[in-house]
Amino acid sequence: MVSYTMDFHAVDRLRQKLERQQQSLIPKMIWSKTVDRHKGTLWQRFLLFAICLSTLEDVTTLKVLAEENRLFTHHELAQSPTTELFNPIQVSPSVIPHYPIPNDPTLPPLYPTFPTTFEPVLTGKCPVNFSAVSNLMDKTAADCSQTLAPLVGNVICCPQFGSLLHIFQGYYTSGSNELVLHEDVADDCFSDITSILSSRGANNTMSNLCSVKASNLTGGSCPVKDLNLFEKLVTTSQLLEACSTVDPLKECCRPVCQPAIADAALKLSAGQSTATDNKNLLGGTVGMDVLNDCKGVVYSWLSRKLSADDANKALRMLSSCKVNKVCPLEFKQPLEVVKACRNTAAPSLSCCNSLNSYISGIQKQMLITNKQAIVCSTMFAYLLQKAGVMTNLYELCDVDLKDFSLQVTAFGEQGCLLRSLPADIVFDNVTGFSFTCDLNDNIAAPWPSPSSVSSLSLCAPEMSLPALPVAHSLGSPGRQYGGWRFITPVIPFIMMGAIL
Repeated sequence: MVSYTMDFHAVDRLRQKLERQQQSLIPKMIWSKTVDRHKGTLWQRFLLFAICLSTLEDVTTLKVLAEENRLFTHHELAQSPTTELFNPIQVSPSVIPHYPIPNDPTLPPLYPTFPTTFEPVLTGKCPVNFSAVSNLMDKTAADCSQTLAPLVGNVICCPQFGSLLHIFQGYYTSGSNELVLHEDVADDCFSDITSILSSRGANNTMSNLCSVKASNLTGGSCPVKDLNLFEKLVTTSQLLEACSTVDPLKECCRPVCQPAIADAALKLSAGQSTATDNKNLLGGTVGMDVLNDCKGVVYSWLSRKLSADDANKALRMLSSCKVNKVCPLEFKQPLEVVKACRNTAAPSLSCCNSLNSYISGIQKQMLITNKQAIVCSTMFAYLLQKAGVMTNLYELCDVDLKDFSLQVTAFGEQGCLLRSLPADIVFDNVTGFSFTCDLNDNIAAPWPSPSSVSSLSLCAPEMSLPALPVAHSLGSPGRQYGGWRFITPVIPFIMMGAIL
């Protein structure tokens, strides 16, 4: 804050100097009259000037207060400082997308970014109004965003992409006797779908990531693709009753919709066989490709009967039951871990370092769910036991379930397990992408007994999660990962305590 004072003697000297300068330029007679007439005016001007200077302090204070209370726009926040006096500077999340993603393999793959959108180039050969499924397109584009798709493909992106295609299939064929698209249209429609998704920020390689192609819209090798024959072979009332509302808490362990879909697909796989011929169908062998293609036809029929939102919820729940049964991680042979830990019975720095080094490589693969983490930790423990490591290394080296998933840091907690229930990536213009982390409370990874590995079930009544571990002792080697930690203001993580 700056203050000013007035020296009236200096003002008087300045006035006298001005008078002398004017006396040298103007005749004395004229000067004497002029001075008498304007002397008061000069004093008045200096007094006004002094008053203005004395109030400048208050003006400056008010301006500072106004600046402190003013709300800045995103555009102003994004402006770079003109000098280096502001370095280091706190950068708003809205500025982060202006920095290019560094081509550095040592940096975490979740480097924050906002999607780049553009106008899609369509073939013009897919006769459908895409605006009717625009909301699903937006959801799929966010779930399969350019940066996150490879990391959440197994759990979020691919299930949502598959659901979109089934719902589009039902929407396209609604009002006709067909349940699938013809091959000559499927390629164009599939191209338009992927173009629209890419234009909204989706990863342009998600077709390969999810192993999906245009033939998925045609019904493939399923022999039944028209509505009339479908309703002759399938008890549609039972199918609709079983799948109109899929219970997220019961479907995976006590399924209702899944067996109804499997039964309908089995009947469709028989083609135009009569009901008498179908009696022996269960005793025969039906190709898995045919059954899977017929399941796609069943999904298309359900999408015609349900609203887009209800169909999406049901299809995502069915996908969730499937993906949570399998560990999507790839495990290399843990030779170094076996060598360092085979004969270990007490805390060992070399053993834990070797184990932590191995796990840090696994962590960089993808985000997984809490149930997948149980399956993955059990699978890895089985690999170690098979190689002769019988000691509980998870307890010995403080290994938690979340250590098997991609490591991110939020609110002081490291690690992220996704919920086992269907989840979505959420995008908004302020915070960017966000998703929900679950079970972020250091639950120890279970070390199974050799006899229980083959009978592991996430649905058995006696199955319960391990208790929360006690505080780790200072003498334990603990986790000493040489990997990275990632903190970002663009991807907030919501901590959920319960496993679903």
